[in-house]
Order: sequence, then structure tokens, then C-alpha cells
Amino acid sequence: MNSGFLIGASVAMIATALTHSIVGERRLIIPLLARSDGVTASDLARQVIRGAWHLTSVLMVVTAAMLWLGPTRAQILVIGLAYLATAILDVILTRGRHIGWPLLALAGGLALASLA
Repeated sequence: MNSGFLIGASVAMIATALTHSIVGERRLIIPLLARSDGVTASDLARQVIRGAWHLTSVLMVVTAAMLWLGPTRAQILVIGLAYLATAILDVILTRGRHIGWPLLALAGGLALASLA
């Protein structure tokens, strides 16, 4: 396994997590929660929406940490394929307009490249 590629994948995952939390909070969560109708009328729902959004970022950082801690080839394969599949799905569903797909693809591609 190529540790340089694993480090690169980890850095891309952390960059994705930071972008997700910071940009998502500003462009999506704050405007969404500024509304107080429908689902966002419930305080619990508002807390769950914000919490779940940022939990996704935490899980990206956890995934990056897994790659730093000496993963097995199978773990790298699963993580790399998951990130790459997410990027491909993101590109298709948003027609390339979502800012996350390049970093997701980079993270997944670097993880998979480390197996070569």
C-alpha cells in the first residue's frame, strides 16, 4: 500500500468535511432554519437537521482517521469505492453543479490508488 496516497486521501476527506460543514452551514442550514414552517417549525427537527448535517462531516473525519491508522486492504477498498461511488452519484444527480464531487472523487481515487 502506498502511504502517500493514503495521506492524500485523508487530507481530501478532511477538506471535504470542512467544506461540507462550513459552506453547508452558510448556504443551506442557516437559510433553511431561518424558516419556521413545515418541518422547521419543530425545535427538535431543527436540532436534528443541523446535527445530522454536521455528523456527516464528523464521519468523514473518522474515515480519514481510519486511513491514517493502518487500515487493511479491504477497508481501503470499501472506503475508496464508497467515496468514488458517492462522487459519481453526486455528479449525475446534480449534473456537476454540487461543489462536493471533485473532493469526494479525489479522496476515493487516492484511496484506491494506494492499493496498486
